Amino acid sequence: MKAEIITIGDEILIGQIVDTNSQFIGQELNKIGVSVYQITSIQDDEQHILNALKEAQERVDIVILTGGLGPTKDDITKKTIAKFFNDDQLIEYPEVIAHIKEMFQKIGHPFKEIQRYQAQLPSKATLLKNSFGTAPGMWFYENETVFVSLPGVPYEMKGLITNQVLPKIQKQFQLPFIIHKTIMTYGAGESMIAERIEDFENNLPPYIKLAYLPSFGKVRLRLSAKGDTKEILEKELNEKVAAIYQLIPEIITGIDDDSSLEKRVGELLTKKEQTIATAESLTGGQIAANLVSVPGSSAYFKGGFITYSAETKISQLDVFKETIKIYSVVSKEVALEMAKGAKRKLQTNYAIAVTGNAGPTTDNTDKSVGIVYIALISDEKEVVQEFNFGQPREKVINRTVSKALEMLYKELL
Repeated sequence: MKAEIITIGDEILIGQIVDTNSQFIGQELNKIGVSVYQITSIQDDEQHILNALKEAQERVDIVILTGGLGPTKDDITKKTIAKFFNDDQLIEYPEVIAHIKEMFQKIGHPFKEIQRYQAQLPSKATLLKNSFGTAPGMWFYENETVFVSLPGVPYEMKGLITNQVLPKIQKQFQLPFIIHKTIMTYGAGESMIAERIEDFENNLPPYIKLAYLPSFGKVRLRLSAKGDTKEILEKELNEKVAAIYQLIPEIITGIDDDSSLEKRVGELLTKKEQTIATAESLTGGQIAANLVSVPGSSAYFKGGFITYSAETKISQLDVFKETIKIYSVVSKEVALEMAKGAKRKLQTNYAIAVTGNAGPTTDNTDKSVGIVYIALISDEKEVVQEFNFGQPREKVINRTVSKALEMLYKELL
């Protein structure tokens, strides 16, 4: 069972908004056994929409559109869909008008006749009630293809997908099971991992796929299985996960997307009943932000310092002026003194500090852009490492955050 998602709106194509609707719809369809074959973004243009609908109908079983259902002239999706289905008869739904009036009354907004158009649907459409907005969704079934048109407002779309669209799809089609297991790894590149698990990957059955999902400092390995018997698929996936654990145990931090490195760090700190502080320069607080993104982090994260300038490193963390004068702010010595200052001031078991050149300039240091120092200290030991994360600026910052958390995780283990 294959689906295509079509997002309609010039605002997506010009980069004014990010298309999060497709991401959500794809995830939810996958959960019920529907594979997304293609995602398409198109203009608010009648011929463009007609072409996209025709082409999608030839490719997939389910077509889901978002956007263009408002009451204004630039919202042309409904008219265009009606033209696609040769349906020039609109039916007005009194319950939709009543719903719109009720919503407007709550906010003290008068009902205007322009809103009446939203209650009028093509005669071939099945009404999908929108509890969170004024534009209802529409369901069509023609030539063994389902077409669903939804408003583009994310929370309205999500409500319709969850409460109406998914149940109707499950009722209408016999769907397979699609199951994923995602293994989280840190500290090794995609090519190195691929080399180590090459034989494993070559021997996977055709109904189990392996995907590499690399990002800064980490690679997710996603195993996907598709079939008719959920129990058998789960058993086989668990066996495959265990096999990967045997091949690369030292770089695996957990299973599934909720096993982020910061979550694993938090679990270890909680288990050990220990605390941590941060001192950040080039990362501007992002290490601390990652740590506190985990619920319950107040039990182990005491606080952090953002000391972007030499002056604040001296005043907030007691870094010695002479240290900066001799070694510069981008140095092992300054990173270590930053970590010591954070640990001492917040009285924690661990402290991690970062200083470096993210670019594009080097700010009066002798270190090139991309050079970063990460210091990690605990009650027992002190570690400082130098890295060259290259360019551009965003890459340097993100890799610094990832490497700092990786160092902390390994130390806690």
